Amino acid sequence: MAVIINGRDLTIEQVISVCRHHEKVELAPEAIEAVNKARAYVEKKVAEKAVVYGLTTGFGKFASVAIDTDQTAELQRNLIISHTCSMGKPYDQKYVRAAMLLRANSLSRGNSGIRLETLQTLIDMLNAGIHPIVPEKGSVGASGDLAPLSCIALGLIGLGKVEYKGEVIEAKEAFEKTGLKPVVLASKEGLALNNGTQMLTAVGLNTLYDAMHLMKIADIAAALTGEALHAIAKAYDPKTHLLRGHQGQMDVAGNMRNLLAGSGNALPLHPTKVQDPYSQRCMPQIHGASRDAIMYVYEAVSREINAVTDNPIVFPDDDEVISGGNFHGQPMALAFDFLKIAISELANVAERRTERLVNPALSEGLPAFLVKDGGLNNGFMIAQYASASMVSENKVYDHPACVDSIPTSANQEDHVSMGATSARTAAMVLDNAQKVIGIELAAAAQGIWLRQELGEKGIENLAPATKAAYEHIRSIAEPVEKDIIMIDYLAKFDEMVKDNSILEAVEKVVTLK
Repeated sequence: MAVIINGRDLTIEQVISVCRHHEKVELAPEAIEAVNKARAYVEKKVAEKAVVYGLTTGFGKFASVAIDTDQTAELQRNLIISHTCSMGKPYDQKYVRAAMLLRANSLSRGNSGIRLETLQTLIDMLNAGIHPIVPEKGSVGASGDLAPLSCIALGLIGLGKVEYKGEVIEAKEAFEKTGLKPVVLASKEGLALNNGTQMLTAVGLNTLYDAMHLMKIADIAAALTGEALHAIAKAYDPKTHLLRGHQGQMDVAGNMRNLLAGSGNALPLHPTKVQDPYSQRCMPQIHGASRDAIMYVYEAVSREINAVTDNPIVFPDDDEVISGGNFHGQPMALAFDFLKIAISELANVAERRTERLVNPALSEGLPAFLVKDGGLNNGFMIAQYASASMVSENKVYDHPACVDSIPTSANQEDHVSMGATSARTAAMVLDNAQKVIGIELAAAAQGIWLRQELGEKGIENLAPATKAAYEHIRSIAEPVEKDIIMIDYLAKFDEMVKDNSILEAVEKVVTLK
């Protein structure tokens, strides 16, 4: 079923269906009406030779330069080709597709003044799988994502390179292959296309979506570690968590109770210890705080994907064109900086639990580095090194980009959000965190297997939910009996985290919040 856009009702899940699964996109009837109405108003203002930013003036520092009405089309074309200053490796296709959809959705609200045929061509490109090549670097997040969105608009006018059916070809060639026609920009249209936050939001949205799965997988990893280390399950009693009242904390504690229900390894009380270390006992508080932060970002992104973020904004019913600052990326910059910190903490505590699994002084009797014949074999020794490396790297990425600013456009744009950097570094943090939690899954499963080898019935005593996780792991990766090439082994765990297969296996037994 096609995703119908009107600038008001788009969901994060619909964006994912379009950018990752190539769901078709259509304009709602009310959007067509609104777009046509706004365009008629723009053409009226141009005919009246009204002084309107971006219609009959230059851009940025050139806002005071008047432009003749017969040059308005050239003005818009020049805007796009001059602003294609992105550099670096290209964004992944899913990000470009998401940005194209988000820009189309914003324009469909009817406050940007774009022609219907221009907007429809953008949607047709998306549906045909024509994806402009957009280098990653070059946006300061105000006036929106000027450089990357200009690269998308460049493809729309039949210039530059695009990816089509797995090949990088000239945009003109892709149009010829699909029967589409490049757009010749009219007044206001270049500005409507490149003034907005859609590229940074596209990257952050995809990261957010994966983080929402990762926060559940982190609970699964912690539960498996709890099985391997004989965690005290009483720490997850709802009475404790209700007293503090944070929703994320209560949800995680509930997940842990469900994951460990029926376990013979992680008992309510332990005969030889009173309480677990923080990485296990305080896990609802730690994971829960990250969960609350992630859900805050979900709400912020849900608003942003239905926002009008270009400038000036057209209000035909009020006979007004207002120059404002909706393109400024600060709301998303703050959100995505918050997101990457939240994701980092999931990885930080996972690495600490991994350390407890491999360290014989902390592992409740497990063999050093989770291997038989230690000394001859090194087991998971360096797997923990890898985790430590990635969580430390994340701490560099975690520096909030939004607190930085550098003036642009001859100081006309004297505060910028750096939101694109926030989003890009959040994606980098996510990748590291997925790998770190994958390593914890590998180590925890190894610990459970070793309990069985030691005669403790570690596998037999698993809860139904953790048993489902363990069996899924063993369907992909055997226990490590002696030293093996770990790069290939750990890659399997990274993949099961990223494809959510470990989560799907567990949720056949219990439903996680």
